[in-house]
Order: sequence, then structure tokens, then C-alpha cells
Amino acid sequence: MTSPDILCIGSVLWDIIGRTDGALRARGDVAGRITRIPGGVAMNIAMTLARFGLKPAVLTAIGADPEGDELIAATDALGVSTAYVFRTELPTDRYMAIEDASGLIAAIADAHSLEAAGEAILTPLADGRLGRAQAPWRGPIALDGNLTAGLLEQIAASPLFAEADLRIAPASPGKAERLIPVMRHARATLYVNRQEAGLITGRAADTALEAAQALVAAGAARALVTDGARPAADCARGLEPLSHPARAVQARRVTGAGDTFMAAHLFAETRGADRLQALTRAQDAAAAYVAYEDFHP
Repeated sequence: MTSPDILCIGSVLWDIIGRTDGALRARGDVAGRITRIPGGVAMNIAMTLARFGLKPAVLTAIGADPEGDELIAATDALGVSTAYVFRTELPTDRYMAIEDASGLIAAIADAHSLEAAGEAILTPLADGRLGRAQAPWRGPIALDGNLTAGLLEQIAASPLFAEADLRIAPASPGKAERLIPVMRHARATLYVNRQEAGLITGRAADTALEAAQALVAAGAARALVTDGARPAADCARGLEPLSHPARAVQARRVTGAGDTFMAAHLFAETRGADRLQALTRAQDAAAAYVAYEDFHP
């Protein structure tokens, strides 16, 4: 079995997204398109990294049902290894979103199978396949906030993650506060948007730069904060704060943009880019994603 370059831990599910090019009012009924594609924060990051040429593997829970079998096949076909996936008797998780021309209108995430699986998804990091407590995984790990608060607290203190380059993303604003214990990991980089940063720190910031600085003051080792079409920021303990503007584009989709930003930033740093270069490439990748443009890192 080929060893992965990076582990993506968290949600791998079916994204069911309905989109209309017009405006959608409450209780409205409009024409549009509905798609079903592999998704979830961990999966979105893994897919992007695979497209860039890395060999990611996902650690997650997927149902042992027909939808799960389809999802496993689709994930492998995209260049993402499912060799370490925990198969559960619960139904395969799903995410449903409604978008219009202005962006995301509403979404529901059904990640009950992942939450119920708990630490079982981490078994390959402890049983020797990917590491063990005495010789933990030393490469990058992308971790998403769909894990339970208890499991994230466990990860923050676990020797299995002591040597990892830990990259953390929230699943949604409603789950952002779950990340407080793990963001303080000495080798962690936190990726959030300005709203999520405010939920974690307890106060709203006017800019991504202010939000990133507040996260570091609250205990994060390093924080990257995005703010839609406005500048993003990178702040870390003992280093100069950075900010970089977003490229202006016509947004044609929203779901997954933050995950693309994170994946592009991580990829750039694995290829030796400095902090400003990595931030610039991440902003460019996110802009290309929302505009349905090709992007080559």
C-alpha cells in the first residue's frame, strides 16, 4: 500500500446542493440545479490536494450501505485513499445546502455516523498502520470540526498527534467553538472565517487581520482568517502579521471555498512557499473556485 502524503480527518459524505442563478426568498420555489457529489470538509480538502498532485488519505466513518459503497468508489476514483476508513452500520452521512446568486441560503449537515464513530476513526494512527503512540505520525494532518467536542479535546492532548503538522478547519460557524482546545496545540494552524473567529474569541472583529490577531491572543499558535471578497490574514506567535487581498471575481458557488483556501495554502507550504506566497496562492485558489475557473498551484 502506498503511504499517504497527508491525512484528512473528519467528514466524508454526500453533498446534495441545490442552486439557482436568481434570488430565492423564504418559502420560495424556483428552478435550478441539484447535484450530489462527494463532500464534507475533510473530503473537500483531500480532493483539492489530490488534484494538486498529493496522495491524501481520509480517516472518517462511512456507512456500510449502498450509499456508502458508492461514496467509497467515488472517493477512490478522485485519487483519495479510503484504505483507512471506518465502516459503520449507521447510514452514510449527508449535507444538504440551498444556494442562490447571493450565496448560501441555508444548509443542514447530517454527520451523525461520524459523531457516533468517535475515536474508532483514529485507530490507524495507533495500531501501527499510520503510527503509534511511541512513533506518531509526523506529516501534515487536516482536521475538521465535524468531530465531537470530546474527541477534539482528546486529540489536543493525544501523543498520537504530538509530532503532526496539524491544520484545523471548522465545519460551520455553529461548531467553531469546538476548536478552542485543539487550536492551542503547539503545532496547530487554525483556518476560519471572520465570523467563526468572532465566535471563538467572543468578540467581533472588523477585519480578518484583527480577527487573526485576536485568535493568537486567545491561545492559537497560528491562525489564518478569511473574509469572503475582502483581504485574508495570517498571524502566528512571534511572527509578523500578514494580510493579502482577494481577487475580485463573480461568485458562482460558495460551498467548499474555505476548504479550497485551506488546501491550497497547505499545499503551497508543503512545496516550500513562504507565508506570503502561500497566502497569495490560497486567495487565488479560493477566487478561482467560486468563479468556476481552473487553478494550477
